[in-house]
Amino acid sequence: METDGKFYLGRIYDPEQREVTAEPLLYDPDDLTTHAVVVGMTGSGKTGLCIDLLEEAALNNYPALMIDPKGDITNALLHFPELLPEDFLPWVNADEARRDEKTVAQAAEGAANLWRKGLGKWDIGPERIQALKDAAQFTIFTPGSDAGIPVSILASLEAPPISWDDNQELLREKISSTVTALLGLVGLRDIDPVRSREHILLANIFERAWSEGRDLDLGELILQTQNPPFEKLGVFDVDMFFPEKDRFELAILLNNILAAPAFQTWIQGQPLDIAELLYSADGRPRHSVFYIAHLTDEERMFFVTLLYSAIESWMRAQSGTSSLRAIVYFDEIFGYLPPVSNPPSKEIMLRMLKQSRAFGVSHVLVTQNPVDVDYKALSNAGTWCIGKLQTDQDKQRLLDGLEGAMSGALDRREYDRMISSLDKRVFLLHNVHERAPALFHTRWAMNYLAGPLTRIQIPALNKLAGVGGVPGTGVREPSTLERDALQAAPATSTAAGSKPADSEADPDSQFNRLGSTTRPSIPARVDEYFLPANLSLTRAFDNAGQRLTESTRNLGLLYRPTLLAQGQVRFLNRKYNLDHEIVNTAFVPDPDRKGRVRWDDFIGESLEEKRLDPQPDPRARFVSIDAPYTNAKIMSTIKRDFLDWVYHESEAEVLANEVLKVYAGPEVSPEEFRKMCSEEAREKRDGEMEKLRDRYEKKIDAIEARLEREKRELKEDQDELSQRKMEEWGSHAETVLSLFGGRRRSVSTSLSKRRMTS
Repeated sequence: METDGKFYLGRIYDPEQREVTAEPLLYDPDDLTTHAVVVGMTGSGKTGLCIDLLEEAALNNYPALMIDPKGDITNALLHFPELLPEDFLPWVNADEARRDEKTVAQAAEGAANLWRKGLGKWDIGPERIQALKDAAQFTIFTPGSDAGIPVSILASLEAPPISWDDNQELLREKISSTVTALLGLVGLRDIDPVRSREHILLANIFERAWSEGRDLDLGELILQTQNPPFEKLGVFDVDMFFPEKDRFELAILLNNILAAPAFQTWIQGQPLDIAELLYSADGRPRHSVFYIAHLTDEERMFFVTLLYSAIESWMRAQSGTSSLRAIVYFDEIFGYLPPVSNPPSKEIMLRMLKQSRAFGVSHVLVTQNPVDVDYKALSNAGTWCIGKLQTDQDKQRLLDGLEGAMSGALDRREYDRMISSLDKRVFLLHNVHERAPALFHTRWAMNYLAGPLTRIQIPALNKLAGVGGVPGTGVREPSTLERDALQAAPATSTAAGSKPADSEADPDSQFNRLGSTTRPSIPARVDEYFLPANLSLTRAFDNAGQRLTESTRNLGLLYRPTLLAQGQVRFLNRKYNLDHEIVNTAFVPDPDRKGRVRWDDFIGESLEEKRLDPQPDPRARFVSIDAPYTNAKIMSTIKRDFLDWVYHESEAEVLANEVLKVYAGPEVSPEEFRKMCSEEAREKRDGEMEKLRDRYEKKIDAIEARLEREKRELKEDQDELSQRKMEEWGSHAETVLSLFGGRRRSVSTSLSKRRMTS
């Protein structure tokens, strides 16, 4: 059938005869730029109509992003051009087959026959199904799971590729939605962006980074939550507005996301790069199905908000157009665009409905109950496909929305009558670009409508579409964007203050390879220093025997945490003449997470504090700080353990000569000690000789004094002898003279004198 580029959705329906006419219902795809709302109760044929719409979009080379909360839109991959029973076999419902008292094979054959007959009635042949299969690349993405293609949400935190100065209001709204979704993911719901400290802090962190053109990721966000890159919020200091202890608690909540094993699938796989999600490497349009049935309500809201934010950022970078550029399809919007509350998704979805038509981006919203959708959203839709409704309340709310969209020019009674007469698979089409509404019966879907499919069936679905690796393993070929990112990833720089990357330790951590511009926080009472960069990058790489690439040069200096323990010990002992100081220094690159360190293995050269920088290089990046550095209690334990080790293990060698009583500390060499001993021996010898000399000089002096005394006494005796001899001779003379003179002297006197002389 020739459609001239229009969508073949079915045939006109005659309500009077209650039969399908031969006139086809063709829909101009450019009319979708004013958005579409599909409404109908369960069993109305709503899913079939939506599959028809998406099939026509693929056949006409329009890409689509499809959000699938229930698993119905996964049927968009079930196209079987040959309509063979074995093609249907894996997808038929075994429970339904048993209820119909059929084998699975019989049910598959019945499904094949049903589709063959159904498509024949609508003039659709195998060649059109084959054209559909070849028209686009169909892929199922599973955020938070590796059942399909995982989705990395990290790119959603990157700075949008549009000017901050020209789009401040838009980007602030995007930040508000992103932060609200993030806080909802950690359990903080009903956040008021004006009153919530958490929202204000995170929003300011985002604004600071994006306004400077810098990207964020969860790790960076956690670090900046602890250590914000600004000193004030409003007129108050950050610590007064949001104390450090409370910020740490928020950082713990955010870190719980990153640390949870289940969250690792959120940061792996296909980035939310809208351009790549819309077109494959060979230029074909892509129909990307985001299956979110397996997620919790918080995770669904988080992902939907990030996806719409990514679409908005991509859209703003495109030129304006009045033609259809892409379709954003949301299968069931209950809870995401409610009339009363304000979930994170609502603000951005309303904004997109108002603004995206200028960029050719169509939004197709599907719901069972119009009362569940905000009135402002309904009034922005230019195309309405209305199926059988469940209650009169739903009908009246729908008519209110239509009336708002038509600015009051609605024949409410006529529309009420037409909606009330709808049968299964019959829809009322209201298009603001057409003069009158139309009733039409949806055509037979080319895809097999197997009903909601489960997560365990998704690997086989992707394999059927030629996407992914081994079903169920999560192994797949990297996307074009991932290959480019891997090729562009620079080698880790090695300079002063950093250590070479360990290829076996955490090889996939891009954060630890590239670091963060935010200086990590450390516990209180722990001193922090930085090794100075004494070498240029070129010299550092030359010394390490590595090649410096241009991408590495752009990264610059990367700081890695290392434990530096240094203790000074003084030995004082007067007996050994010891007054000596030693410094024990240990560099521990990777201490035990529990703080256990074998200090003997890391003792090295001492480091003077003046050689360390108190502040880091302003252009440097930082590797994250992990345990035990982040645990104040463990760091205190390490400090006490080091001091205890220093006290008990520090030694000072003393050289000693017990005979000479000579002692020397470690600063004296053995040669110097031998010289000291020689000098001491010489001094002791000279001392002994002096003592001997003094003693014998005293003896000689005594002897000489005695000799002098004896000589003196001898002389006195000799003098006395002479005198006595003279007296004797005088006495003899007097005796002789007395004999001659007649005087009589006694001879005895002479004899007495003689005796005394003798």
